[in-house]
Amino acid sequence: MKKKYSSVVLTLLAVLLILSGCAGESTSNSSSEGGSKTQINFMHWRGEDKAVLDEIIAEFEKENPDIAVEMTIYPSDQYMATAQRMLQEGSTGDVFASFPGAQFESLQSAGVFEDLSGEAFVSNFDENLISVGQLDGKQLALPYQLVFNMPIYNKAMFEELGLEVPKSWSEFQALCDTLLENGITPIAFPGADIGPNQFMNSMMMNNAPDEDIFAKLQSGEEKLTNEWWVKTLEDFQLLEEKGYIQENALGTNQDSAMQMVANEEAAMLATGSYHMASLIGLNPELELDLLAPITVEESEAVYEGINTATFMLAVNSNSEKKEQAKKFVEFLSQPEIASKYANETGQHLTVNDVNYESEVLKNTAYWIDERKTRFQPRFLITNAQVEDAVLSSIEDVLGGADPMDAAAAAQKIVDENRE
Repeated sequence: MKKKYSSVVLTLLAVLLILSGCAGESTSNSSSEGGSKTQINFMHWRGEDKAVLDEIIAEFEKENPDIAVEMTIYPSDQYMATAQRMLQEGSTGDVFASFPGAQFESLQSAGVFEDLSGEAFVSNFDENLISVGQLDGKQLALPYQLVFNMPIYNKAMFEELGLEVPKSWSEFQALCDTLLENGITPIAFPGADIGPNQFMNSMMMNNAPDEDIFAKLQSGEEKLTNEWWVKTLEDFQLLEEKGYIQENALGTNQDSAMQMVANEEAAMLATGSYHMASLIGLNPELELDLLAPITVEESEAVYEGINTATFMLAVNSNSEKKEQAKKFVEFLSQPEIASKYANETGQHLTVNDVNYESEVLKNTAYWIDERKTRFQPRFLITNAQVEDAVLSSIEDVLGGADPMDAAAAAQKIVDENRE
């Protein structure tokens, strides 16, 4: 009987350990030792950054021996759904990251952002790139990453086939036709998990060049059934009908789409610059750059690409360890630490004086100053239900729905959630 009882206890312990591991990925480089250290929690969604952040945390703890940093990482979809509740409880996320747009709006309404306006470390950031974290004259969050949310393309493949970056919608279609003729899928589209979240931005940027278009949609001044959005849906329909995106695009996950590009089965990946380092990791021989489809004629094009200042660092107003939390944010904003993070994750940053050593980062840095880019339109949708309706209309079209019907169905949801 004793042997049977021990087996049951061990089984229950194993189940509890598995369940606790499902809640999120936590790491801590050190723990409180006899109460001599104050432990803070850093909560975010970027699991791919864990290794370099572990190293940075170790450096921070060496410089600040009285502070220990625990890191908790959630998948991005889970983070979007549960971050507000956890932050309001105050038990986790002394330092946390926020997405711009609907999540930022929701979190500021919940009052979880500590005002950082008076902190000296704010000057470590490029003032032109952190406005998305401001509200009513207060700096509530500090965007850390500068991402270009537009397709990555195989530069060497383009050169081998004599292809140039297209400057119009007709040129883009001609490019895709040439790729198909050479047995190459033009665009790998990860519809199963990322969906149109990123690709929609460059597909609509010149169809609706008014940067207030989604504010007007939410106020009722604009509608999804107007030409700007219906044309965007028609453009997505064309991509699917002509085979410019792979078969079963809505069933293809991020890893599979990336592998298509790494294997040179596809020429472009419909995500953004944040995947460039991962692609190089899969195939170090790749030469990569960025392009955004220009969906109008060249003379009508206003924008060349999309930018987003994201992964917004913030301090939880409900935290009892705000001073220690601010020290950690200040540490992350030091140029040498930011440079380490940038080069090891393949991210451009909003911090001043970052030294980019990565070839990918150096080769794409021209997008920061030399190209006319627009802030990601999707993040200007502040109502989560409206955002879901907009994205779902694209998925509906890729699934075979008529563009006008999909737009009308989405507009009905917008009307129900008008601010």
